Amino acid sequence: MTTTVTDAPVDLGAPLRSDHLHRAAAPLPVLVSPAVRERVDRGREYLRAVLADDERPVYGAKTGFGALIGFAGREDEADQCDNTLAHLGAGQGPDLPADIARAALLVRAWSLAQGLSGVSGHVVDGLAAMFATTFVPAIPRYGSVGASGDLIPLAYATQALRGRGHAYVDGERMPARDALDRAGLTPLTLDGRDALALVNGTSVTTAATALALDGVRASHRAIQDLTCLLVDVLGADPGFLDPRLVSAYGHPGAATVADRMRATLVGTIPTGERALQEPYSIRCSPQLLGAAEDALRYVDGVVAADLGGVSDNPLFFPGDDLVAHGGNFFGQPAAFAADVLAMVTASLGNLAERQLDLLVDPARNTGLPPMLAAGPGRQHGLQGVQLATTAFVAEIRRAAVPASTQSLPTNLHNQDVVPFGTQAALRSYDLAELLRLLCGSLALGLRQAVHVGGRRPTSPRCAALLDALSDAIAPVDPDRPLDADVRVAADLVTSGRY
Repeated sequence: MTTTVTDAPVDLGAPLRSDHLHRAAAPLPVLVSPAVRERVDRGREYLRAVLADDERPVYGAKTGFGALIGFAGREDEADQCDNTLAHLGAGQGPDLPADIARAALLVRAWSLAQGLSGVSGHVVDGLAAMFATTFVPAIPRYGSVGASGDLIPLAYATQALRGRGHAYVDGERMPARDALDRAGLTPLTLDGRDALALVNGTSVTTAATALALDGVRASHRAIQDLTCLLVDVLGADPGFLDPRLVSAYGHPGAATVADRMRATLVGTIPTGERALQEPYSIRCSPQLLGAAEDALRYVDGVVAADLGGVSDNPLFFPGDDLVAHGGNFFGQPAAFAADVLAMVTASLGNLAERQLDLLVDPARNTGLPPMLAAGPGRQHGLQGVQLATTAFVAEIRRAAVPASTQSLPTNLHNQDVVPFGTQAALRSYDLAELLRLLCGSLALGLRQAVHVGGRRPTSPRCAALLDALSDAIAPVDPDRPLDADVRVAADLVTSGRY
C-alpha cells in the first residue's frame, strides 16, 4: 500500500481547485470534516424518510433508469445497485490516463460531500481513503455522451471500487479486487441510490476540461515568453507592444499580454536590420495571444463553476422537504468551454509553428542558415522538427471540430439532446499535449538559432530563458534525433522555471 502523502489535505468542505486535481494524480490526504459528515448524514436521513413514503417517487431508487423510468426497479437495495451498474458496462477503448481518472473521482467525491445526493457516509469515506493510495480504476475512454453525467466511465470507476473489473496500483493493471487488497482498501458496499449518485454526474468531463485548461494556460504563457525571445534573438523592434497602441485596440486580454511581454523585453535593443513591420506572427502576437487570454478567462469561469457545483439527479433538500428532479448532470457548459479550448489550442499551435517556420527560413530570419543547420547540406538542423510541427498542427486542426454541435438523440429519445462534453474535454486534453510539444519545438529552434549565429538576447529575462534552454539542451551540431530534446524543452518552458 502506498501512503506517502506530503501536502496539506484536500478538505471536501472547502472549495475545490484545479491544483487539487493535479495533486490527485499522486497519493494525497482527503479530509471528511465533521461538517461534511453532518450534511451527508442529514441528506441520507432525508432520503430514507422519502423512500419510506410510498406516495413520493424517487428516480433511480424506486424506478428503472433512463428511458425505463416508467418501470419499477428492484426491491432489494443491493440488487438495485447491480441493476444500476451492470448495464453500463459497455465502454470501449484504451483506459483513461490515471490523472484524469483520479481527478474525476475527486470531483465526484466533492460533489457527493455537499450532502445533496443522499449517499451513505461510507461512500464519501471510501473515496477519501482511496486517495491516500495509488489505486486508479481502469476506465475505458469511449462510451459517454456527457448528458446524464458520465454514466459509463463512472460506472467502471464505481465497479472497480466495489472490486469488479480492473484497476491499477503503483501503475500495474490487475483485477480490481486484487488492486483493492494491495492498496489496503475495503470494497465499497452500495445501494441503488449510492450507485446512481456515483455515476450520475459530469465528473470525468469536468476533470479533463480542468486539466486541459491548465495545460493550455501553461503553453499560452510559454508562447508569450518564446515570442519575446524570438523578437530579441532577431533584433526586432518591440514597438508593436506600445501600451498606447494596444490600449487603443480595446481588448483587455491584449492589454494583459502586451504588459507581460513588455516586461519580459525590458532591456532589449533592436538591431535596426529588420523591416519596418514584422510578419503577423510577431507583430500581431499580442492581439492573437490576447484574444486567447480573453477566451481562456471564459473557460476559467466555467471550470470554476463546475468545480463548485453539484452534478447529480435527483437532488435532495431536507430543509425544504424537496426532492428535485432535473438536469444538473448535463455537461453543456464544459462542452462549450472545451470546444473553446480546442479553438484556442489550434490558434496558439499555428502561431508557434509559424514562428518556427520564420526562424528556420533564411529569407526571413536575418541571415541565419536554412533550417538552422550548423553546416547546411552536411547537416539538417531543425528540418525534421519543423516537419513534425506541421504534422502536429494538422492533427490539432483535424480534431478541433466542435463536439458540442454534434448532438445525437439516444436512450429512446429520453436523451434527445446531448452535449458531448466528454468528447470535447478528452479531445482538448489530448490537444493540450500537442500544443506543449509545439512550444518545445519552438524553444529548441530558438536555442539552436543562437548557436548558428543569432545574437545573444539583450533583455535579461530573455537571456535567462536562453541560458536555461542552453543548460538543458546541447546544440544540434552534429545532427541527432531530437524527439527527446523537444520534450525536455517543452517541460522547461511550460513549467515557467527559468
